[in-house]
Amino acid sequence: MSELQLPEVGPQEAQQMIERGAVLIDVRERDEYAQSRIPGARLIPLSEFATRFVEIPKDVPVVMQCRSGRRSAQATAFLLAQGYREVVNLRGGILAWGEQGLPVDVTPKDPSTL
Repeated sequence: MSELQLPEVGPQEAQQMIERGAVLIDVRERDEYAQSRIPGARLIPLSEFATRFVEIPKDVPVVMQCRSGRRSAQATAFLLAQGYREVVNLRGGILAWGEQGLPVDVTPKDPSTL
């Protein structure tokens, strides 16, 4: 089985994109996001993605992120199919981000308020 090669970036490149104005979308579920998140990440859970993806601007680069990169790869493929041009998947997700020593907010949040 061959898979379509999706555009992916590592944590350092993703951070540079975000610093230059890319939008960071976290597709994990609310309880996961409540436990830890990349600062500035906007939550659109994969379970709600088909109806909420329209909230993502088409005129700026987009970095997709989840825990390990699998769910965000699905969301990346979906956005590309919807005509988004500048969208990339964060390879390794928040796990890889944290392993690179990049900031992760672990301040607990109430998932019902997200």
